Amino acid sequence: MTDTWDALSRELDAWAAAGRRATLWWRDDDATAPGAALDRLLALGAGRAPIGLAVVPEPTGDALARRLATAPLVRVLQHGWAHRNHRPQGERSAEYAADRPLAAMTDELARGRDHLAGWFGARFLPVLVPPWNRIDAAVIAALPGLGYRGLSCFGPRDPGARTTVNTHVDPIAWRAGRGFVGEAKALGELVHHLADRRAGVVDADEPTGLLTHHLGHDEPLWRFLDALLANTAAHPAVQWLDPRDVFA
Repeated sequence: MTDTWDALSRELDAWAAAGRRATLWWRDDDATAPGAALDRLLALGAGRAPIGLAVVPEPTGDALARRLATAPLVRVLQHGWAHRNHRPQGERSAEYAADRPLAAMTDELARGRDHLAGWFGARFLPVLVPPWNRIDAAVIAALPGLGYRGLSCFGPRDPGARTTVNTHVDPIAWRAGRGFVGEAKALGELVHHLADRRAGVVDADEPTGLLTHHLGHDEPLWRFLDALLANTAAHPAVQWLDPRDVFA
């Protein structure tokens, strides 16, 4: 075992010594249809950790619904509408930024919500995952009125934002070839958020979130995820949460 895995074990041991549970949850983005990568993701999680699958509403439909019918611990979250960037060239990508009319964005989101509810039924949780983890404050304020019960982006949530449950560990090097970032960085993000929760530096009640993108995984990342699930399953302080409970 490397020093980075040892660091995770020590942090989890500290949770156990304090009589606390290190709660984790898993969100995977950009799902639209079944395929080999999705099959591999579902097999990886089966019996080990439930998955919150962020599905893009516009292109999805019957094929994905039929595939997920055989994956009982997968919950469907709403990944925007079309995962389409509306920002000017040179600006950071976003589907729901302030330069679009609010009514157009909320109408689009409501259409996506109804589309997913129709295809996935009770498996669908009314939780918005904005593409690129970016969303304007006015859209956030409108979400409860649209029937959403949660929001998920990236990074520690703001104090008091109890219906927001974010992710905190992203193992893809988006700006450096889009391969696996490596054990040191991925485990470092995981240990850092857990330690900050334990110390009260961030909201201790926000479970630590793993963010994956099954369509973009290379072999080292698949192997890392397998090792992470094995190592956490073996520790008595760890609890992988069902997204249905995360956003209860």
